[in-house]
Amino acid sequence: MTIISNQYASGIVNATEKAAIAASQLIGLGNEKLADQAAVDSMRNALNEIDFKGRIVIGEGERDEAPMLYIGEEVGTGNNHEVDIALDPLEGTTITAKGMPNSLAVIAASQKGGLLYAPDTYMNKIAVGGSFSDEVIDLDASVEDNIKSLAQAKKVKPNEITACVLERPRHQEIIESLRSIGSKIVLIPDGDVAGVIMTTQSHSMVDVYMGIGGAPEGVLAAAALQCIGGQMQARLVINNDDEKERATKIGISDLNKKYHLNELASGDIIFSATGVTEGTMVKGIRKLNNHYVTHSLVLRTSNAPSQYIETHHLI
Repeated sequence: MTIISNQYASGIVNATEKAAIAASQLIGLGNEKLADQAAVDSMRNALNEIDFKGRIVIGEGERDEAPMLYIGEEVGTGNNHEVDIALDPLEGTTITAKGMPNSLAVIAASQKGGLLYAPDTYMNKIAVGGSFSDEVIDLDASVEDNIKSLAQAKKVKPNEITACVLERPRHQEIIESLRSIGSKIVLIPDGDVAGVIMTTQSHSMVDVYMGIGGAPEGVLAAAALQCIGGQMQARLVINNDDEKERATKIGISDLNKKYHLNELASGDIIFSATGVTEGTMVKGIRKLNNHYVTHSLVLRTSNAPSQYIETHHLI
């Protein structure tokens, strides 16, 4: 069955386009919260026009954090199929505020139960694109062992492998390990959904993504990998009692569980990412005379082709 990708594709893509356009008005103005809120409001309005029973399973916090699109929020008209939604209305709030590349508006949607219902916490991840034998990467293995395993699978030397890592103090040990074995590193300031997808793109130099980022971005990235191929492992990073309580509240009993790709995202999925600022994956928003031009990457399961969509929106 391809309920999601066929029936609701245009509405999902429209929602990321509208969020991207709204956020683009704040590019370079230094106000992260305002840019994020603009994307949230536009995305919510667009999702509420879709004729489905949508439930957000990955969002921007829990109910008490509204007006963000919170975990458990219901969207859509309330009719037809039950659809689970993971979203990040503005992936890369900081890079949008600073006018830097690779910020996106992102949604993944699946049939009910197809996306991990996870709290808005951190998540440790490792991901690769392409078709490899099972367990070519292992979240619990050392950086060196993962690089050597991937190099062997690709039939190259470890110093020919490039890793994408979020530039954060917490990743200093990963960075030092990569340097010690001679691997190349692409450090990104934000936007780890784009970082994971880079591992799947032939024009990208990135072979593997590793490190700790947001759990919402982890599930979104897993949904993309399910559509275009790859491997991913992840584990929630629970830092305090509040986060433990939030995880337990939504039904996660094993806080140390190592999730594989099929446990993060499965079944019939559509993934849409629209560029806000100019990026390596998709172009950013452009204003031409009386219309905005959006560029979106749309991925689907069920052997559907990947699509790059350019849309012109009258102002």
